[in-house]
Amino acid sequence: MTSEIAVEHLTKRFGTTTAVLDVSFTVAPGEVFGLVGPDGAGKSTILRMLAGVMKPDRGTIALDGVDVVVDPDRVKEHVSYMPQRFGLYEDLTVDENIRFYSDLFGIDAATREARARPLLDASGMTAFRKRLAGQLSGGMKQKLGLTCSLIHAPRVLLLDEPTTGVDPVSRRDFWRILFDLREAGVTLVIATAYLDEAERCNRLALLHQGRLRYCDTPAALKRQMSGALIVVFSPAPRAVRDVIKELPGIRSAIMVGDGVHAVADGDQRIAELRRALTAAEVPFSGIEPAEPSVEDAFMALLKEPA
Repeated sequence: MTSEIAVEHLTKRFGTTTAVLDVSFTVAPGEVFGLVGPDGAGKSTILRMLAGVMKPDRGTIALDGVDVVVDPDRVKEHVSYMPQRFGLYEDLTVDENIRFYSDLFGIDAATREARARPLLDASGMTAFRKRLAGQLSGGMKQKLGLTCSLIHAPRVLLLDEPTTGVDPVSRRDFWRILFDLREAGVTLVIATAYLDEAERCNRLALLHQGRLRYCDTPAALKRQMSGALIVVFSPAPRAVRDVIKELPGIRSAIMVGDGVHAVADGDQRIAELRRALTAAEVPFSGIEPAEPSVEDAFMALLKEPA
C-alpha cells in the first residue's frame, strides 16, 4: 500500500507520564483514517506530532517521504491541522477570518474566493459571510474552521474531534464535506469521540493508554471481537446489567439506549439470560443476538489482554 503518512515507533512523554508509546501505522492517499479511544488515549498528542507542532521523544513521521520531525516547515503547505479549539477570531466576520488565513499562506483574492465559495455553499454558510464569528452557533463555527483549514488546499487534513458538541444536523453536514474532500483526493486523519462516526472511516486505530491496540477496517475489527453479542431490551437496563454481568459466560455488559449489550461466549447463553432475569423479576421485552457495532467491538477488544 502506498503511504501518504508513515509513522514508526512514535513515543511521547510528559514528565513521568507516557502519552504515546511505540505507535506505528500508515495512512494511504485519499484514506479516511480514524483515531479512537477514551480520554487520555493519546489521540490529540499523535495529531499534534503529525502536524509538526510537537516533537516526539522517539520515532519518525514521514509525509510523502518528507521527514516531519526533522523538517516540519517543508510539509506545512501540504498539511492542515484543525485542533479541538480552532483559532477563529470572534470579532471578525466569516469572510474576514477566511481572508486572514488566506493571507497567512499568501493566497491571492481570486484564488481565495474560488476556494471559499464552494466550501461555504456546501456547509450552508454562504448567507452568513458578513456575520461575526462570535455570533455563530457551535456547528457553524466548526464549519468555518474547516473552511479556514482548507483554504490553502492541503493534501492532508488532521482533525481533532471536530464534531464534539455539534448538533446532529451540523455533524451530518460536516461529514458530507469530508467525504467530498476524500473524493477530491484529500487524506483525512480524524480523532473522534463518536464511535458511530468511526464506522465511516476506511480504517481505525484503537488506542488505549497511549498504545495502539488494533488497527484495521471497521468490519475487520468487528470480526476480531471474540464471543457473541446479545442485546437485551428492557425499561430497566441498569437492573438487567446488574443481574447478567455476574452470570457464567458473560464477558461484559454495558447499557446502550433502551437495553443492554452483553458479550457472551455464545448464543446459547440467551436461554440462561432469560431464566436469570425472570427469576430476578427484572422486566425485559426481548433478548436476541445482534451484529456488533464498532462501539461493541471497541469495548470488547479493550478487555482483551494487551
